[in-house]
Amino acid sequence: MIENGFTYLTVLMVIASSVVYIEYQTKHKIFEYLPAIVIIYFTVMMLSSLGLWEKSDSINETYKTLKSNLLPTMIFLMLLSADMREIFKLGGKMLFTFFLASLSIGIGFIGSFALFHTYLDSNAWKSFSALCGSWMGGTANMVAIQGALDLPNSAMGYTLLIDSIDYAIWVMLLLALVPIANRFNRWTKSDTSIIDEVGERLALKESKKKPIDFPSIFFLLGLALLVSTLSQYIATFLPTTDFLTTTTWIVIISTLSGTLLAMTPISRISGGQELANMMLYLLIALIVSRANFTELTQAPLYIIAGFVILLIHLILMLIFAKLFKLDLFTIGIASLANIGGVASAPILASAYSKALIPIGVLMAMMGYIVGTFGGLIVGSVLEMIAN
Repeated sequence: MIENGFTYLTVLMVIASSVVYIEYQTKHKIFEYLPAIVIIYFTVMMLSSLGLWEKSDSINETYKTLKSNLLPTMIFLMLLSADMREIFKLGGKMLFTFFLASLSIGIGFIGSFALFHTYLDSNAWKSFSALCGSWMGGTANMVAIQGALDLPNSAMGYTLLIDSIDYAIWVMLLLALVPIANRFNRWTKSDTSIIDEVGERLALKESKKKPIDFPSIFFLLGLALLVSTLSQYIATFLPTTDFLTTTTWIVIISTLSGTLLAMTPISRISGGQELANMMLYLLIALIVSRANFTELTQAPLYIIAGFVILLIHLILMLIFAKLFKLDLFTIGIASLANIGGVASAPILASAYSKALIPIGVLMAMMGYIVGTFGGLIVGSVLEMIAN
C-alpha cells in the first residue's frame, strides 16, 4: 500500500501518461468510444477501490497542494488559445447556434434535476452543476466548478460517470447522423455556403502556426504559475458568500486572465494547449484517486438523468433548427462544442469535411470561456430547486 505522497503522484502520472501515449501511438478504434480521459478515470478509480494507496498525511498534502495550484494554472493555459476576436469571426449564425445549444443544455439540466432531485443525494445539485460546466465547455470547466463549489470527490464520481457514458452515446449519435445531412438541410431550408468559406479561411491560418519549441513552453509554464499564484492571492481580498467562495473567485480570475491575454501576442506562443492537457489529465487522476466504486450506489439513476438532459437538448435543438433554418453541421458542432469540447468537436467536423475542423476547434474554445460561468449560473438555479 502506498503512503508516500511522491510515490502516489508518480503512479498517477505513469497511468495518465501511458494511456495518452498508447492512444496517440496506436490510434486504436477503442479510443473513438472510450477517450483516454475515460480510461484514466476507470483505471484510477479501480486502483483506489482496491486500496493501492491510503489517505496518509503525505498523500493528503500532495493532493491538496497540487489540486489547488494546478487548477487555476490549467484554466489559464486552456483559455490562452481562445482568442475572442477569432471566435467572433465565425459569424453570427454559428455563434447564435452555439448559444442556443448552451441554452438548451441549461434548460435540460434544470428540467432533469427538477424531475429526479428528490431521489438523489444532498450534493446532487453540485454534481449536476459540475457536469453542466463540462457540457457547456469541457472537462476543464467541470474540474473548475468542482473546485469552486467544493464538490466532494465521492459525488464527483457520479459527474464523471455521466460525462463518460452519456457523452459517448451522444458522440456516436451525432456521427451516425452525418449521412443524412443533405436531407436534414432540405427540411430546415438552410444555406451552408458561409460555413464552407469560413472553414477554408481558418484552415489556411492554422497551417501558418509556429511549431512548439522549448523556450516557448518554458515561458508559458512560468507565466501560468505566476497567474495561478496571483489569482489565489487576489481572491483572498474579495468578498465571499455561500455560493461565491474564495475558490470560485480563483477560478473566475484565472478564467478572465486567460481570456484577456488570449487577445495579446502571448496567445501566438505555441505549447499552451499541450501543457494544459497534461495538467487536466493529472487533475482528473487526482480527483478520481479519492473515490471508489462502492460510493456509486445511485449510478443508474444519475445515468438516466443524464440521458433526459440530452433528450431535452435534442428536442429543443430540432425546434431551433426548423425555426432559424439551421443546417445539421452547425447544430451538431454547436452541440458537441458544448458537450464534448476540443476533444470531440473537431472529430465531428472532420466527418463532414477536413476543411471544417478549425470551426470545430474554435467553437469548442468558446465553450471553455462560457462553460464555467454557465455551469455556475445553472448551479445556482439547481441549488434553489434542491432547497
